[in-house]
Parts: sequence; structure tokens; C-alpha cells
Amino acid sequence: MSAQAHGAVPVSTAAQRVVRRFWKAMASNDFHAASLCLTEDFRLQWPQSDEVIEGRENFAALNTAYPAQGPWTFELRRIVGEGAQIVTEVGVSDGAARATALTFHTVRGDLIAFQREFWPDPFEAPPWRAAWVRRARI
Repeated sequence: MSAQAHGAVPVSTAAQRVVRRFWKAMASNDFHAASLCLTEDFRLQWPQSDEVIEGRENFAALNTAYPAQGPWTFELRRIVGEGAQIVTEVGVSDGAARATALTFHTVRGDLIAFQREFWPDPFEAPPWRAAWVRRARI
């Protein structure tokens, strides 16, 4: 059996390559460059705040204006998917705040047409679980 069958060699689809290119561009903090990975009719949904960002220009402008303590970093922790549907887990930080973004991407051709993104809030583990868990900074 090949190493690929055991999952040792990651298989990157065309859609995954587009999404990787997007996160690499985001890490440059040039959000206009990142927007070139998006279709012109791109839409981003933030269900937790009931917001939709429409168009690559609004995407770039919003991210450029977003308040930050320093340059943004983006750590691609996980990428999975099939066909045109890709999901990523990304660690995001401006040097002061840390967050995780879970993003569901729909790729059309060689660009991202749609994202649905969730920003889960961290929380303190309840003491009653301590007997069964190990604390770890993930």
C-alpha cells in the first residue's frame, strides 16, 4: 500500500490549491492581493453576526480597515474537502488577540466564490471535567 493510502502524503486538489493561495495572500496582509483569489461576485457570510460581505472590493476594504494591534498572522491548521467544497481551520492573531476561523469555501473555476465563516469564542473548561481531560493549548 502506498504512503498516500495511509494519509502520509497530502493530496491537494485544484480547489485546495486556490484556498491555500488565498490564505498565503492573507498572511501577507495585502488584502487587495488576497481578494484576487475571489470571484467578482464573491459573498462571505458571518452567521454569528448576521453579516454578508459582497464583492471582492468590500472584502479587501473591510479587512484593510479592521482594527488590529499589529500585522495579522494566519496559520493554516487544517484543510479538508472534496470537489469544489473546502473547509479550513485557521489560527488568526494580530499579536495581541488570538482567534480561530472555521471557513467553508466554495470554489468556482480557479477562484473562491463563497465563504461561510465561523469564529468560535474560547471558553474556560469547567472544573467538573478535570478528572477526564488534559489541558492543552491547541
